[in-house]
Amino acid sequence: MMILGLVRWMQPVHGYDVRRELLSWNADKWANVQPGSIYHALRKLTQEGLLREVATEQVGARPARTTYEITPKGEDEFETLLRGLWWRLHEPADPFAAAFSFLPALPREEASAALRNRANQLRAGVGWMRTSLNSDWLRSTKPVHVGWMFELWSDRAEVEIAWCERIADRIDEGMSYLPDGLERADGWSGWEERLPPRTSGP
Repeated sequence: MMILGLVRWMQPVHGYDVRRELLSWNADKWANVQPGSIYHALRKLTQEGLLREVATEQVGARPARTTYEITPKGEDEFETLLRGLWWRLHEPADPFAAAFSFLPALPREEASAALRNRANQLRAGVGWMRTSLNSDWLRSTKPVHVGWMFELWSDRAEVEIAWCERIADRIDEGMSYLPDGLERADGWSGWEERLPPRTSGP
């Protein structure tokens, strides 16, 4: 969707300029658009009839540059993808969720420290975004809605910072990872090494 949209916006446009624009947006970080895949994607979209090659030029010893435009089929596809992303909720895959599901595999001290470190990294990112929101760089060189996206990302990060610190506190307090009565139940032996030592009964 990102590549179709940029070709539509900038056409006629070289693949080099599409790549440069996406990198200037840092789209590899938030849209999963990898710089090395952009030229391949342009060729594939052309094969599928969503883009068309307008011209191929070569200046001196430089590699040939192909200019692209979007086709009517590509326009339809772009609008379908765009509205699908606007109107449907898509939960992004989060590798941290996979790691957190194995929380008991880490010593408590390390789990707590890792959460506080995550909070600090997020806090640094929020600081950068808040500074950018008040900078001439953002206000003078970017569309207004780019600032609105920064607000969304920083607000999300603030919520996660608070969560990381709250969970780290609970881990430090020794809160059990399992509900009462399940700590010694059959089927949870993999958690045993992280549980408090058994106490002998009266």
